Parts: sequence; structure tokens; C-alpha cells
Amino acid sequence: MEGYILDWANLLLRWLHVITAIAWIGSSFYFVWLDNSLTKPTAGDLKDKGVDGELWAVHGGGFYNPQKYLLAPKQLPENLHWFYWESYSTWMSGFALLVVLYLFNASTFLIDKNVFDMSPGAAVGFAVSYLLIGWIVYDCICRIFGKNDGLVGVLVALYVVAAAFVACHVFSGRAAFLLTGAMIATIMSANVLVWIIPGQRKVVAALKAGQPVDPIHGKRGKQRSVHNTYFTLPVLFAMLSNHYSMTYSFKYNWLVLVMIMAAGVFIRQFFILKHKGKINVAWPAVGVALLAGVAVMIAPQPRPAVAASDADGAANQVSFAKVQEIINARCVQCHAAQPKMMPTAAKGIMFDSADEIKSHAQLIYQQAVQQKTMPLGNVTQITDDERALLGQWFEGGAKTAN
Repeated sequence: MEGYILDWANLLLRWLHVITAIAWIGSSFYFVWLDNSLTKPTAGDLKDKGVDGELWAVHGGGFYNPQKYLLAPKQLPENLHWFYWESYSTWMSGFALLVVLYLFNASTFLIDKNVFDMSPGAAVGFAVSYLLIGWIVYDCICRIFGKNDGLVGVLVALYVVAAAFVACHVFSGRAAFLLTGAMIATIMSANVLVWIIPGQRKVVAALKAGQPVDPIHGKRGKQRSVHNTYFTLPVLFAMLSNHYSMTYSFKYNWLVLVMIMAAGVFIRQFFILKHKGKINVAWPAVGVALLAGVAVMIAPQPRPAVAASDADGAANQVSFAKVQEIINARCVQCHAAQPKMMPTAAKGIMFDSADEIKSHAQLIYQQAVQQKTMPLGNVTQITDDERALLGQWFEGGAKTAN
């Protein structure tokens, strides 16, 4: 029952996290597009009112006319909408999901003893510290070198590379990718919480009090907002990466993570410039080249072709007894009525009997042979030869009688 409850918590939190992330990223992308698509008034009433740019749009059968002021209108409206709960809700739901799925099952999801042998408690401590240190280092870079945007960008990029390298040498590959994305997402949400919204509140308070506005708040908020824009696509990949073991199971997985995140940054740069009317295909070309380089780098090594008759013979030679031996050694630790590595059978899937193994043959083939996502973190150290034998058994009809 505990595993069943955790599965429901996982489902509902993941659903909530996706919904809030769509809201946050959608509003972020919209305002970046809007800010770069405004038309400056040359003269007339709008310019006299202090409007720096406007846009006419049509959507859903209605016409919209958003306007951006150089500073603020002469009289602030009573109902001023603030965009921050999208950010906070995304981070809180994401962290809750991290706790339920990874921190509560640290020995299964966080730890790969082939990478770094540690206790579950240490893994949880390292994971939480990884998120906090990421924000502290990033914030210090911005505070110390904030006047030089180019230098800040280079230093932040170097830190992300270093952080990805460390994560991939401490945690399991799957967890390392996710935690690196979570670290960047923490930076993004902390930017909103610590700098962007407080700065905007100080500006509004000064305007209402009739006091001069310190321009530093706008500059800081703008810088952090721009950083969040470039972080978005790398974070999205990191969050989706757990579905693609080919990326995080590669020997130099930290390099794969860095290259794909960099591709996201280059592609995002293209769209930011496009909003300003500048088309530069060099940016997405570099991004595509990086993705192509990763695809080539992690491609499986070709094996000698096997004649159909030989393949049939090889498949027939794999006895079910051998298959059951592999499953008992590598899989039942999590998939059994009384598993050793968790309180209940993972996902409710059990391999205690021949019938249960037969009924899940397709899943075994998909997860253990094709995608190599199971066992998680290869905690039971299944070998490539054993995966190949499971594949031959399935391709031979998944028989349990031989």
C-alpha cells in the first residue's frame, strides 16, 4: 500500500508540476517576445504619456493593445498583476516531486555504487546541498561581477559545466541529470523570489510615495530575467532526460548533458533575436551541430550481422531457466512480493513466477534490453551479455517451457 500511495503522489505532483511549469515558461516566453516586439511611438498622445512601446494583437476573437512605459504611468492602477506564483508553484511542486521520487528512494534512484558508494543519508544531504550551493555560487557571481554581463555569462556557464561534472561523478546518471536541471531551476525561482519581485515592489512603493526610483532595481531584475530565459531550454531537457537512458548512461554523461544544454541556449538565442527582427541561422546551426555531435558520440557500436537461421538458433538456445536466473539475480530485488530494496514491489510489478515473467516480457525487453533503464542505476550490476540473453529470449517468443 505504501508503494501505491507513493505512485499516486508521484502522479499528482508530476501533473501539477507540468501545469505550473507550462504557466511559468509560457508567461516568460510571452514577455520576452512582447518586450522585443513593441513598436516605439514617434509622437502623439502615447509618447506624451511616457509609453515606450506598444503592440496590437488579435487572439480568440478579441483585440489587445499592451503598452510598456519608460518608468510607470502617472497614476498607478489599483489592480496591478504580479507574475510570481507561476515560478514559486513550479519550484515547490518540483521539489516535492524530487522528495517523493528520489529522496525517499535514495538507495534506488540517487546512488550508483559504480559511480560513488555512499549511504542513502549522505546521498540526500549531497542532493540538497547541490541545489543550495548552486544558488549561492550563482548569486555571488552576479553580485561581484554584475556590471559585466559578458563575464557573468561566461562564469555562470563554467560553473554549470563544473556542477554537471561533479553531479555525474557523485550520483547515478539519471539523478545527476535531474539534479543539475533542478539546481538551475532553483536559481531561476530564487531570482524571482530574491531579486526580481522585491525589486519591483521597491519601485512600486517609491512611485506611490512620490519618491525617486533607484534604477538599480530595474537593472538587476532585467539581468536575472534574461538569465532565466536562457536557462529555460536546458532545464526542460534535464527534466525530460530520465526517459532517455542513452544520454545519462554514456561513459562521459556529463559532457552529453553540457552539450545538449548548450544546444538549448543557442537555439533560444536564435528566437530571442528573431523577436527583434534579426534572423541569424548560425545560432540554431550550432545548436543542431551540438545535438548531432551527441547523437554520433553516444551511438551504440555496430555488431556483426547474424544470419536469420543463426539468430533463430541462438534464441532457441536461451533456456527459460537461464532467463529466470538472470531475473532472480538482477530484478527481483525490486520486483517481488517481498522485495529487498524497497517496502513493496516497484510499480506493482513482480517476477516471482514464470507466468508473471511471461506477462511482463515486453516490458522487460523494452526497459532492460532496448532502453537499458532497468535496473535503475544498474544497482544490481546486470551485464551486457545478460541483457543480450534476455533480448534473445524475448525475440525467440518469450517461451517458459524450454
